[in-house]
Amino acid sequence: MTHKRPPFPPTSKASWLEFTESSKVAEQAWIPPSLFSTLPSCQPCPSLSPSIFLKAGRTGLRVDPAVGRDLERLEIGGKRCLSMSYSPHSSPCPSGKPAKYDPSFRGPIRNRSCTDIICCVLFFVFILGYIAVGILAWVYGDPKQVLYPRNSTGAYCGIGENKEKPYLLYFNIFSCVLNTNIIAIAQNGLTCPTPQVCVSSCPAAPWTVEPSQFSQTVEQVFAANRKFCLPGVPGNMQVLQSLQQELCPSFLLPSTPALGRCFPWTNSTVPELPGISNTSISQSISGVFDSLNARDISVKIFEDFAQSWYWILVALGVALVLSLLFILLLRLVAGPLVFVLIIGVLGVLAYGIYHCWEEYRVLRDKGASISQLGFTTNLSAYRNVQETWLAALIILAVLEGILLLMLIFLRQRICIAIALLKEASRAVGYIMSAMFYPLVTFALLLVCIAYWAIIALFLATSGQPQYVFWAPNSSLPGCEKVPMNTSCNPMEQVNSSCPRLMCVFQGYRSTGLAQRSLFNLQIYAVLGLFWTINWVLALGQCVLAGAFASFYWAFHKPRDIPTFPLGSAFLRTLRYHTGSLAFGALILTLVQIARVILEYIDHKLRGAQNPLTRCILCCFKCCLWCLEKFIKFLNRNAYIMIAIYGKNFCVSAKNAFMLLMRNIVRVVVLDKVTDLLLFFGKLLVVGGVGVLSFFFFTGRIPGLGKNFENPQLNYYWLPIMVSILGAYLIASGFFSVFGMCVDTLFLCFLEDLERNDGSADRPYYMSKSLLKILGKKNKGTPGDKKRKK
Repeated sequence: MTHKRPPFPPTSKASWLEFTESSKVAEQAWIPPSLFSTLPSCQPCPSLSPSIFLKAGRTGLRVDPAVGRDLERLEIGGKRCLSMSYSPHSSPCPSGKPAKYDPSFRGPIRNRSCTDIICCVLFFVFILGYIAVGILAWVYGDPKQVLYPRNSTGAYCGIGENKEKPYLLYFNIFSCVLNTNIIAIAQNGLTCPTPQVCVSSCPAAPWTVEPSQFSQTVEQVFAANRKFCLPGVPGNMQVLQSLQQELCPSFLLPSTPALGRCFPWTNSTVPELPGISNTSISQSISGVFDSLNARDISVKIFEDFAQSWYWILVALGVALVLSLLFILLLRLVAGPLVFVLIIGVLGVLAYGIYHCWEEYRVLRDKGASISQLGFTTNLSAYRNVQETWLAALIILAVLEGILLLMLIFLRQRICIAIALLKEASRAVGYIMSAMFYPLVTFALLLVCIAYWAIIALFLATSGQPQYVFWAPNSSLPGCEKVPMNTSCNPMEQVNSSCPRLMCVFQGYRSTGLAQRSLFNLQIYAVLGLFWTINWVLALGQCVLAGAFASFYWAFHKPRDIPTFPLGSAFLRTLRYHTGSLAFGALILTLVQIARVILEYIDHKLRGAQNPLTRCILCCFKCCLWCLEKFIKFLNRNAYIMIAIYGKNFCVSAKNAFMLLMRNIVRVVVLDKVTDLLLFFGKLLVVGGVGVLSFFFFTGRIPGLGKNFENPQLNYYWLPIMVSILGAYLIASGFFSVFGMCVDTLFLCFLEDLERNDGSADRPYYMSKSLLKILGKKNKGTPGDKKRKK
């Protein structure tokens, strides 16, 4: 069969329509490039030549696929026409085929089945394993080893027999701080080489044993400080003997509890101690309090919170109201606001160009050139050469030109983006409960993080504590026969002629089921943390997409919107698409774990890296960062398609990606306009709350009345920072819902354009403002057809 051009090739739109009307048999047709502008319904594939056409919403028949010629029966202005797409290898357009019209489609379908069942089963098996790891950690772990200090006998302070004695006192803390890191001592156990005793309160006044008291008894000298001696010390024992055996302390300093330990005050009077200078003691005490952030600061911070917590809640309430009002009022001010912001950006760039020109002109007149400066590692020196400002001038001018061209040639797409923002504001107004869904996400995330933290704590303390013999000087007489670094029992009294021999904590045993697999269990727990967090975030995105899609595909709003769109979407997602969400979350988790491993390798090798290695690692980290951003973008749109059509993850991701690629310019414009608007919204909310908090807590708002007086604070910046942080979190939560609404309505809008044509049988579901921007209109309504069951 030979393919020839039709005997009557059309040369105009009228002749083409006449030709297609007279054609009784669908044969191959040829459309000359000159007719492309006269056939607005036939759109070209971006990667093919202008004479090759594809039609959105194709409903015709295909002829002779062997040579790659597709013959379709289309409609232009209510009349049929023929168009042809050609590819040497019969390959379709890289952006995929447009969605086909489905007369029964009325938004998120209800008659759907479970998707990605294998991933669902794998996810539940993993969760069961995660629970098993938690049980194993619970059985073998003992978090008391981290949460409570231990005395010299290994007993915990604050629980059990020492319930009324929650603090640990070091007899001679300077033997720790002069030779060891006190923070490591406080966190890792009894590695400090001095006796320790549990006490009910820390010493409040300085006290020292005088040499004249050495011959007296413990009962006489330690009458008021007997609680600071080790338990079981005889009252009739000589003081000198008790000090030599380290059963009682030789001095006490006014101390304060920190991390369950008694640490001396920095301004306390330091006693004269043999072999230790007062300067060393004072420096050691200062170092301890620098690390532990001092008691008085923590107390003042607590007092400030107690005085200002009510007003902090008021500031957070203001942030909530501002965020909600900003979103709801976008339907009225979105257009002017977007153009004001765009003009503002253009104005900033214009000022930057002017400033760069002035700096360049001044330096040019001075003759300051980079040739005179030469190469230097001092980057600030390049500010004083004309080439730097010239380069900045060119860059800013190029950006200004690009933005101006985009504003001129993409104005219709900017108008579409503004209309979608207004529509999203309407959707939020109809489905107000969606604005508070981030509270559900936050609660689920809190559960995931808390469960992992508990598992990590129990696994870290799953080993049994190990104690060994230790003496500060094992070469002294009497220590030769003592097996140093061998196991001992801290509950037994050490009786030996070796001076100052003690049974001290060495570490945790690595034997046992949990201990042998500790590293693998921790890795499993970290993987569980990332996977569950990503699954919770995916659940929120899919639920919100289902709710907002039901708004878009309701022809008569709000009559056709389901009664509980958010609840229905939540139950539908959990019932049918847990596996799909787990699939998408797993892909993202693997990329994030790879990033964590790469960061760990970079941290470990940082000191031994050469410039080439650092460059390679930096490139790998950059690539993984870009990959993570792309997967988040792809997953987000895939969850929207899952919420609407109920397909599996791969099909939904492919359809979403192809749909966006067919409208790539609209995607970029909408994304940037939305980012600009939401950034301004966050700036407005956070900045407003921050300014109001500053003026209120500093007492700069006069005339508020007695009931609105600002509290007297030690650090006024503390409630201000808490208010700003809380306002940012609230604004981020609200605007994340709004951003998901915009993305969902955008995909629905693109599907609407491809599925429908405005006729009575296929009316558009978009708003009238969008129809007006696109120059389209509906010729009828779909009636009151029931939603697909």
